[in-house]
Amino acid sequence: MPSRAEIVLFDDSPPPPGASPWVAGATPATGIEVADQDPSWPRQYDYLAGRIRETLGWRAIQLDHVGSTSVPGLAAKPIIDIDLTVADPGREQDYLPALQKIGFRLTIREPWWYGHRCLRADEPSCNLHVFGFDSPEPIRQRILRDWLRGNPGERDRYAAAKREAASAANAGGEHVMQYNARKQQVIREIYHRAFVAAGLLDE
Repeated sequence: MPSRAEIVLFDDSPPPPGASPWVAGATPATGIEVADQDPSWPRQYDYLAGRIRETLGWRAIQLDHVGSTSVPGLAAKPIIDIDLTVADPGREQDYLPALQKIGFRLTIREPWWYGHRCLRADEPSCNLHVFGFDSPEPIRQRILRDWLRGNPGERDRYAAAKREAASAANAGGEHVMQYNARKQQVIREIYHRAFVAAGLLDE
């Protein structure tokens, strides 16, 4: 289980020299779309989660709908983000072949960042983030999700930052990682208030 300090500390270290998170043939997306909240997003998550659980069985230790599509009323890129917890993300043979059979493809491999892997699927569009049970990132994402669900002002503040970042990124021909960087300050401020409210940080 991650410590309190690990949960509130963001690791912004770059990849090791010569390493890239993108697997061969995968590149960050451009043309960022931030759409109004779609009431079908929770149903899309349920469908995807059911398929993942069916194919992985007990190897899927935990599944969570995270990201902006998990927050009612929040504008979002129309891509369902799911956190999948497995025993060891480094043992890709335990989960990757099974997920590939149901339409997922590996796009990101970051062993230096909590062992993170990201897989993509279409129809419905999904980013499946794979972590180990000792990673603080899924905990952070659940805290943020629940904070935004319970605080409409924070949700609206984040939505405005997302739309502004998407507009600027698209105008500059930037990709999704640059879009994320543009909204990082606002989301870190929201995280800070959520951590304080949860007792993870002092005021």
